[in-house]
Amino acid sequence: MSSIELTASQRTILRALVNLHGEQESAVKGEAIAEEVGRNPGTIRNQMQSLKALQLVEGVPGPKGGYKPTTNAFDALDVQQLDEPASVPLVHEGEELSGVNVEEIRLTSVHNPDLCRAELHLRGSVKEFHEGDAVRAGPTPLSALVVEGTVDGKDTTANVVILQIESMEAPSGETGH
Repeated sequence: MSSIELTASQRTILRALVNLHGEQESAVKGEAIAEEVGRNPGTIRNQMQSLKALQLVEGVPGPKGGYKPTTNAFDALDVQQLDEPASVPLVHEGEELSGVNVEEIRLTSVHNPDLCRAELHLRGSVKEFHEGDAVRAGPTPLSALVVEGTVDGKDTTANVVILQIESMEAPSGETGH
């Protein structure tokens, strides 16, 4: 766990930078981050100065410049930095999303079938997810788990979509364990 304490605003902006950088694998312009988080580009520039001072962001000068997250940024957000993360498909309203990957599925309230929820921790933007949307995550690489449900909420700061689970399946027998 990181020892750097970030404000909610810093965490949201840093998460957007990490997601956008992962999609385009180049420096991210402040305007793109501002659009992603619904903020003014001037606010983003100010926040980037504080994130630079914390050594979480580096500035890239020039016409193709912008911002890049440092290794410390991934640590501060508790995000694993992998060369090739395992692909866990995500289907939103019937369409498979590109540029979004499921990092973790946490099951909550499984003891009460009426309240069974899953937290989908994503790599990529959660901006387009809305309450009531149909979502399917999986199959996961090892257990081939597939979780389906409707969006019950989201946490844009933590990049989490909360599902009301409607079905959950994993094949019996041999898996990738």
